[in-house]
Amino acid sequence: MSRIIAVANQKGGVGKTTTAVNLTASLAAMRRRVLLVDLDPQGNATMGSGVDKRLLERATTDVLLGDCPAAAAIVPVDPGGYDLLPSNQDLTAAEVRLLKLPAGREHRLEQALAPLADRYDLIVIDCPPALNILTLNALVAADAVLIPMQCEYYALEGLSGLVGTIEQVRGSVNPRLQIEGILRTMFDPRNNLSNDVSAQLIEHFGERVFRTIIPRNVRLAEAPSFGVPALFHDKESRGALAYLALAGEMVRRAEDNGDAARSGALPGTGEKG
Repeated sequence: MSRIIAVANQKGGVGKTTTAVNLTASLAAMRRRVLLVDLDPQGNATMGSGVDKRLLERATTDVLLGDCPAAAAIVPVDPGGYDLLPSNQDLTAAEVRLLKLPAGREHRLEQALAPLADRYDLIVIDCPPALNILTLNALVAADAVLIPMQCEYYALEGLSGLVGTIEQVRGSVNPRLQIEGILRTMFDPRNNLSNDVSAQLIEHFGERVFRTIIPRNVRLAEAPSFGVPALFHDKESRGALAYLALAGEMVRRAEDNGDAARSGALPGTGEKG
């Protein structure tokens, strides 16, 4: 049974797609079977994986509208070692059509991914920078949300809105939805504001803030123009190493939670349930 992680933040420019692509590649490098779902009409995760969004025969649009099964639209990414459900600008039209459906529109992605449950260990969804019907589809399909954010004042305001949305989805249509973690991206330790906001995040969210921090890094910014994750652009770069560390932290968390569940302890507490 695959675990589905939505990478979401309604604020643009926080490293969401960079995180989705590089986390997926890092998990694949750790011998996990991973699918990356590009749910953003901009198709940046598709292009960043080396797949030309202008030449797609099938894409996420066709899957959401029921014109083809997800398996028929998946393409392998090489180098990368993962699979991709690609996207392009047609997804904007799909969003409009989804809004016109009478019922069940928020479950379209969940239903499309269900047949793939035994095919992958993890499915990573790159969400658009908006709290729209596409993001709602991702939150309904997902087991957890990974939230990338820059350590700046406005990011804190946006985070409270996203957390509220996650709680609403959990309370209405997806009770299993959790926050996988909050990831500090484009971090500059020389910036006092970054350090202050980072401290506030840890104070309010505790262990839900990943220990791994993604630094500002030229290689991370360059990699999409070469159509590869940073791991295949410069594997020794600080950005590539940071995402490998993030993948390792996520795997360890999942293993610890699994051990806790098997022993009857509540995850993260060491107490018996």
